[in-house]
Amino acid sequence: MTNNKIQAADTGPTNPERKRALTPRDAATLIVVDRSSDAQAEREPRILMGHRSGRHVFMPNTFVFPGGRLDADDASVPVHSPLRPPVIERLTRKASLRKARALACTAIRETFEETGLMVGAPHNGDYDANALPEDWEPVFATGLAPRLDCLDYVARAVTPPNNVRRFNARFFIVDRRNTTGELGGSGELVDLQWIPIADALAMPNTPDPTSIALKEVRRLLAEGDPWNLPSGHAVPVYLARYGKDVLEYD
Repeated sequence: MTNNKIQAADTGPTNPERKRALTPRDAATLIVVDRSSDAQAEREPRILMGHRSGRHVFMPNTFVFPGGRLDADDASVPVHSPLRPPVIERLTRKASLRKARALACTAIRETFEETGLMVGAPHNGDYDANALPEDWEPVFATGLAPRLDCLDYVARAVTPPNNVRRFNARFFIVDRRNTTGELGGSGELVDLQWIPIADALAMPNTPDPTSIALKEVRRLLAEGDPWNLPSGHAVPVYLARYGKDVLEYD
């Protein structure tokens, strides 16, 4: 395991008077990568990102990937296909198998809600509609169920203890060709754009967890196929330890 000091992230307001840190809530993010001919013309893959308005308490006025906190119902929603074994191996180093599956579903649900893009395959009505969680009804109304086998897991970030909102976020990656739908979504993320990785890294106010994930994705894309990472692959983790922001590896 390596351990490097890094610059503090701009994740929003802090509360220096808080005596007891909030317990981080589980969350998931999906990095959608465009490797189409248009992206190749720009000499670098593009990443889907959207702008969080200044009204948000957490990460205001920043460009981020779609994502959000895990809901209890994400653990039981039916899926078209499961996570691949190497992805499960990496996720379950710091989570149960049930939570690993739920986190992947969270990433897909939040991406659909915030961008209009769905990672799924036809469900053919082979589920109990009466048992479907309310938040998932719009997803299944597309005729698709979550497809987990095309996701991979590439990074994790834990919000520093003095923040007013804390998350233990897992960063998943998916190829744009494994998504369907038109960009739109709930409006929580505005100005959705396909942004070259170098441009995203150069943006002002880019949170450190976002930068770390972008650099890891760029490295993986340069080395090969980030959707086929083996078991045993080290996962970078941004977190605060003893008052210092560090980069470690699971």
